[in-house]
Amino acid sequence: MSLSHLYSATSLESPEFLHVPGLDLAVCTRSSPGDDRANEDGILVLCYAGETLVVAVADGAGGYPDGGSASALALAALETACAENAALPPRVAILNGFERAHEAIKDHGGGGATTLAVIEIAGTTLRTYHAGDSGILIAGQRGRIKLQSVFHSPTGYAVEAGLLDEEEALHHEHRHMVSNLLGMEPMSVAIGSPIELGRRDTVVIASDGLYDNLYVPEIVEIVRKGRLARSCRDLADTARERMLNAARGQPSKPDDLSVVLLRRTAH
Repeated sequence: MSLSHLYSATSLESPEFLHVPGLDLAVCTRSSPGDDRANEDGILVLCYAGETLVVAVADGAGGYPDGGSASALALAALETACAENAALPPRVAILNGFERAHEAIKDHGGGGATTLAVIEIAGTTLRTYHAGDSGILIAGQRGRIKLQSVFHSPTGYAVEAGLLDEEEALHHEHRHMVSNLLGMEPMSVAIGSPIELGRRDTVVIASDGLYDNLYVPEIVEIVRKGRLARSCRDLADTARERMLNAARGQPSKPDDLSVVLLRRTAH
């Protein structure tokens, strides 16, 4: 199979639907509502060595200058590493991409930084890689969460340790702080163990524009069944509504938003 799609400094009003043998994907990326700046998020979807799908989401870090350049550099470095290391296992190419991206952002000299969340899937086996607070989630059709990456932030670590629950974290004064970014030292990559993707499982890879505006159970309820493109649109539209209209008891944080949904096909 052959596929390569790069979304950088762009905004999609409607999700795009992609298909590769055995998999369906829906992609949406939008700039923060009411903000004239270009979208600093980016998405990369490519086939590695003809048989492995690689999907990445990068989110130029707010609070740092030149976030859009940082996310674009990260995705370009990952794409180049996958092209140049196609004879090696995808894990090697992806980790090479993280290192190249980290060095490219520092060499660029703009002071920018970015998150990077990546999955590789070959057949039914999926592995995750991430740095920062762009998150990866796998939900079964009945709503069971099979995988949820840990956000690399003080509140993310506190939730993982059981010191905060999700609602407390989303309203915490330090929720915007991120402790692990490409372009900043030290940088580390969290590598997940291989996981078997079930027939009706849905994978979510998204920037914090999604996770800061919807609770995880809300995300799971939207994506666990139904058409993938519709689920992608519902996520993006709900997040935008929350960004624009803060309501008591609901999270609300205007931000760029990128989300990719992936599901094995029924045939």
